[in-house]
Amino acid sequence: MATLPTILLVDDEERFRTNLSKLLAAHGYEVTTADSGPRALAELARQPFDVVLLDVRMPAMSGLETLKAIKQDYPDSEVIILTGHASVDAAAEVIRLGGSELLLKPCPLEEIIAKIETAYERKLARRE
Repeated sequence: MATLPTILLVDDEERFRTNLSKLLAAHGYEVTTADSGPRALAELARQPFDVVLLDVRMPAMSGLETLKAIKQDYPDSEVIILTGHASVDAAAEVIRLGGSELLLKPCPLEEIIAKIETAYERKLARRE
């Protein structure tokens, strides 16, 4: 059986974070959660993750600021941005900062899993 990617889920909304974490864990993923950008960076310093799921709108340090910091310190990280407020400008900024994907919340679990798998395959291909 193929190894599933390790996931860092970063969202300030506790209910969303808890529910998505449980759903991904039920599909066999190892999920660690963080409720803010600074906590996400602390988790990344503690251990590597294959894919980061990152909310855009968070207090103190926005998802885009967090994305920029992640890509600066961990350039090989695959970061999927989750947002309830997508726009063409936001998508362009995510790409410019090195994000892998932009998903609009709410999003079907199957789509999130498909994006995780695509990001993980891209990361594995870079290692070869």
